[in-house]
Amino acid sequence: MIAPFSTKPALFLTLLVAAVLSAGSAHAQSAAAEGQKIAFDRGKGNCLTCHIIRGGDLPGSIAPELVDIKSKYPNRADLVAILTDETLRNPLTVMPPFGRNRILTEQEINAVVDFLQTL
Repeated sequence: MIAPFSTKPALFLTLLVAAVLSAGSAHAQSAAAEGQKIAFDRGKGNCLTCHIIRGGDLPGSIAPELVDIKSKYPNRADLVAILTDETLRNPLTVMPPFGRNRILTEQEINAVVDFLQTL
């Protein structure tokens, strides 16, 4: 008996790769959507208190507008570090140390970074 995929291994491999890439893209979109919810949540990320963010209501203006983030911070680890504890980089910052003070979990910080990279 011939295995169902043995006659078309290239086609099977192509379909498998497409499925994996599609699942990864869907996960990234889901994480970015979750990150946006956290960023806009006044009781959680609260980013709109200080930053203007496209799509956000009643933004503050004491911090930089969050646009073109991926080109400003191409290294994802830099954004994670900023959200975790910006005081390590800038001791005079007014930005809360979301990770150090356990305002956000590591997973939530990563979701917010996923969102920021879409801006």
